[in-house]
Amino acid sequence: MFQPLQASLHRDHDDLLTAGLGLEGLRNPLPPAFADPAHPTAAELRRRAIWSNWRGIADLAPGGGYDEVYGSTAAVPGREFSAYARLPGATQPHRVLVQLPDHFDPRKRCVVVSASSGSRGIYGAIAVAGAWGLPRGCAVAYTDKGAGSDYFDLDAGQGVALDGRVTAAGGDAALAFTPEPAAGHGVAFKHAHSLDNPEADWGRHLKQAAQFALAVLDAQYPQQAPFTFANTRVIAVGISNGGGAVLRAAEDPEPWLDAAVAGEPNVYVDGHGGRALYDYATEAALLMPCALPALGLPPLPGVEARCAALAAAGLLSGTTLLAQQQDALARLRAAGWSDAALRAGATSTGFDLWRAVAVAYASAYGRYPHGAHPCGYRYAALGADLAPRPATAAERAAWWADASGIPPGAGVAIVDPQPPVDLGLTGLRCLRGLWTGEGADARRVRQGIADTRAAPPRAGLPMVVVHGEDDGLIPPAFSSAPYVAMARAAGRDVRHWQVAHVQHFDAFLGLPGLRAFYVPLLPYVYAALDRVDAALDARAPLPADARIAPRPAAVLDAEALAIPR
Repeated sequence: MFQPLQASLHRDHDDLLTAGLGLEGLRNPLPPAFADPAHPTAAELRRRAIWSNWRGIADLAPGGGYDEVYGSTAAVPGREFSAYARLPGATQPHRVLVQLPDHFDPRKRCVVVSASSGSRGIYGAIAVAGAWGLPRGCAVAYTDKGAGSDYFDLDAGQGVALDGRVTAAGGDAALAFTPEPAAGHGVAFKHAHSLDNPEADWGRHLKQAAQFALAVLDAQYPQQAPFTFANTRVIAVGISNGGGAVLRAAEDPEPWLDAAVAGEPNVYVDGHGGRALYDYATEAALLMPCALPALGLPPLPGVEARCAALAAAGLLSGTTLLAQQQDALARLRAAGWSDAALRAGATSTGFDLWRAVAVAYASAYGRYPHGAHPCGYRYAALGADLAPRPATAAERAAWWADASGIPPGAGVAIVDPQPPVDLGLTGLRCLRGLWTGEGADARRVRQGIADTRAAPPRAGLPMVVVHGEDDGLIPPAFSSAPYVAMARAAGRDVRHWQVAHVQHFDAFLGLPGLRAFYVPLLPYVYAALDRVDAALDARAPLPADARIAPRPAAVLDAEALAIPR
């Protein structure tokens, strides 16, 4: 089931949690260098991937409190085991990885299992699950849940092997992702082009990662084997898409999970006000740039022309820019967006995240191969003239370590089939139409989204859902709040922490001015893990529901977090 298998030792100046970088190394704005940029070693790629994923998830900046008020970057020596796993019927494998600390005690059998946030690679939950589980001596299991940074260079015919190094398709090394067809121009990546709609199987990916952990423990501790779900504590945790994977895994009627913590989960519930990410992301991509100035936020470049074009197309009302902006804001409010979520969503708008999500997810939900996007988009490296070009060897070699799993980023861009004068609106309207319109493509995409709908968790499963009230990427009104309502309507006991002054991206809090408005989410996720772990040991009850009111501060302290006790 888990082939091929790779094992490595990480001690002294190369530990499990930070690859030997420690807090100061993780804070370094420059990534760990490759001795030969076109041919990095597996060890260099691992260190850089860990650096990249920590910095993409946690607020590590001085004053933010990490490793001082909450969290840990302490060196944890141990071993790593990685492999590919494949669900029955899946076209592509997903990565699984287990970190086994030297101080794991087989008499206190514990596994923390997690899925990467966003579409990140296999280390995409290290700051969530690893930072809590490894210092406690638990084995930590990860899955990229069928997404990840295993990009494939169609021009070169090269992809990524198990150890992160680039190699040619059809060679001796099995690739983590090989698109069908494995030819063409530009870049293909697993989340968008696997033909599997991986989001529909996030919970099954997570369970396979936990099964891999048990297999690793059996092999490493034969005298104490077997390690089973019946005799080993398994706690699931994840944030964002990883939080959604936790909630999907919780549906399994088999009692393999002992407890679950889901932070800011991307979860789709039919009813109770739930909305699919694709629905509100395409809505935001079209309307939010025009709406934000009506909230007093600075306008993006070209907003006047954009609003006018939307009005001309009948998507906004008003004959003046101000009227069009006010109408855009009114439409978003009517659709359920809070002003707090809109303000935080300005960051996603500025970074072009709404379009990035919509383009990639349309391919994934519809199971389209590369080169067959229903709105004509594709992915490639760009030249100085912004025209697509083949990637260089150095660019290709760094993708696995540097990429977030969805372009743009790491030298790969979205190629819009329309000319720049179009302002991208033809493509955005096409993407929106896949949710609101008719036709074969729209039905195909909507069916893929329907396949991701969540069901109630297993009865009796201890669970805490944690979400920031100001989340502007996965607004709680569309995701966690409907999930909790659905679960409780089904008679499930789900505890719910709603945290004021928390938006979606802890890593953004190091940007100028944001700490005046927001605090990080991770300390509440760690605290929820502490509480469910104590409840499993009968040391304390499960935490009660809470509306938490922290106090943003330039230098964070424990009192400002106001974590429930």
